Amino acid sequence: MKVKYFGDTDTLYIEFRETEVSETRDLDENTLIDLDREGQIFAITVEHASVRADISHFSFEQIPASQMAKA
Repeated sequence: MKVKYFGDTDTLYIEFRETEVSETRDLDENTLIDLDREGQIFAITVEHASVRADISHFSFEQIPASQMAKA
């Protein structure tokens, strides 16, 4: 997974896996989703990210599958 923030355009790009874009859909006027050939989401683009998300604070936590079963 890759998370990229482009400060010059205030765009956040979240890529879950690398693949070719088959289709891009507008989720709303500032959010796009990229789909692969099977129709699965593999990336999300968020425009005006600094307004829509707290870009100044970013954290990542990987939760083991064993803990997911307890939730």
